[in-house]
Amino acid sequence: MLNKLMKLATVASLAFAGATSAQAQDEGVLGEIKARDSLLCTGHNGSYLGFAEVDAQGEWQGFDIEMCRALATAILGSPDKAQIIPISWAQRFPAIQSGDIDVIIKVTGWTMTRDTELGLQYSRPYFIGPFYVMSRSDLGAESISDLEGGVFCVNAGTTVERVLADYMETNGIEYQPLAFEKGEELRAALYAGRCDAIAGFGPFLSSTRVNAPNPDDFTIIGDVIKLEPEGIVVRQGEDDFLDVINWMVTALLLAEENGITSENVDDMKANPPSATVERLLGVTPGVGTRLGLQDDWAYNVIKTVGNYGQIYDRTVGDDSRYKLPRGLNNLWNNGGLLYPLVLD
Repeated sequence: MLNKLMKLATVASLAFAGATSAQAQDEGVLGEIKARDSLLCTGHNGSYLGFAEVDAQGEWQGFDIEMCRALATAILGSPDKAQIIPISWAQRFPAIQSGDIDVIIKVTGWTMTRDTELGLQYSRPYFIGPFYVMSRSDLGAESISDLEGGVFCVNAGTTVERVLADYMETNGIEYQPLAFEKGEELRAALYAGRCDAIAGFGPFLSSTRVNAPNPDDFTIIGDVIKLEPEGIVVRQGEDDFLDVINWMVTALLLAEENGITSENVDDMKANPPSATVERLLGVTPGVGTRLGLQDDWAYNVIKTVGNYGQIYDRTVGDDSRYKLPRGLNNLWNNGGLLYPLVLD
């Protein structure tokens, strides 16, 4: 009887060990990131102003770069563990499919084709992107239809090409598209007069105009071509990794909603004003365990990069040279479309 029990115990032990091993193998990209102790995240092969650019000291900066650093902090405890990989718009999908990068945080529009045919899945939107057209002021265009027959410069490999084509076809407007791989090439063509207009993401157009030799030479036309939800992209099947990303975005929004900043987060943690804040900052155990993280992961993120509003302001908003209004990227209770999920 004793031998039988010992055999059963041995079988159970082996089964448990096998299950543990299988669980480790099933950790996927999240497990790889932890083992490597770095997050391979997207930069840009040039400059996408306000979102991914290199400053005078040779350091990466921008809204998307800050989101990469927030994610690295959530998983690995430090923003310095975000390794920024320069990648073009067209390269981003092959790069994640091949495993050269772990995640795409590169103002990437959530479209059905990308979601269903490329083996990818998206996070909840972290940025709402309106598309506009900016034309040469000397053309006197007051609407997009006034640019009939003109040359439109666009970024190659982006949804801008498709969005512009759909809009022009729907409205019966003839135009000549001219695509460029790099933002610098597109801006140079615009400034040199090769384009009558450019279509693009609102923040990109604003930064392009601000950096023109003479900003008054260009006018952003008020017609909104389309709104595009920008999501963070992972490979299909990486559900655990996607959970971390979604709750990282929620943590940033929830911090702003509750007035938690990088400056006051320690006080908030010492004296939480609500049960939600207790959970968010790891005072109440469990907020990390369910994601395979430390319970203070959100506290570390907020302490390091601040809340969503702080990131926005210093990269593209009021504290940056771009001065881009929050608009639809405000919180729901301030006239915008962004909202945190329920942290229970």
